[in-house]
Amino acid sequence: MAPAVASITERLHLFLDRLATPIGQMILVADSSGNLRVAFFADDEEPIRHQLSQQYGPNGFLLESARNPHGLTDAVASYFAGNLRIIDDLPVETGGTAFQREVWRALREIPCGTTTSYGKLAQRIGRPAAVRAVGLANGSNPVAVIVPCHRVIGSNGALTGYGGGIQRKRWLLNHERTPTLF
Repeated sequence: MAPAVASITERLHLFLDRLATPIGQMILVADSSGNLRVAFFADDEEPIRHQLSQQYGPNGFLLESARNPHGLTDAVASYFAGNLRIIDDLPVETGGTAFQREVWRALREIPCGTTTSYGKLAQRIGRPAAVRAVGLANGSNPVAVIVPCHRVIGSNGALTGYGGGIQRKRWLLNHERTPTLF
């Protein structure tokens, strides 16, 4: 489904910030209401702009740099510093299909420090035959870490693909298995 093209007056006003993490730079994008729209590990804005264009159309948003929009950058930094539960309640608003958003909501229900498989996630949303579709939705998640797609592994326990790379996925899972400092 193609995104609706917004007029200039309907453009979504978004704020971009960068965060140095132990596993690389993360770029965060928030809206004016304080919802995270995108969070990617990236060195430049191109993948962010591509994701936003897919979700909202090439003219559907206005992106400007901002420091710590709505305190979200500091909250994500706190997660990397050991406050693992802080991401649980961060507000997220995404584009995507109804099915993708259903999968992304289910991802947020996976407890920190645990993992699940694509099959179990498909069962959790009441669509046990949709394992491949769940995998595709998981891979299309625009809000890394906060919508914890890294917590989904293969049914055999193997680490499977991760948009940020397997090394980051391994780091995130190990980080979440350590006792919280807060």
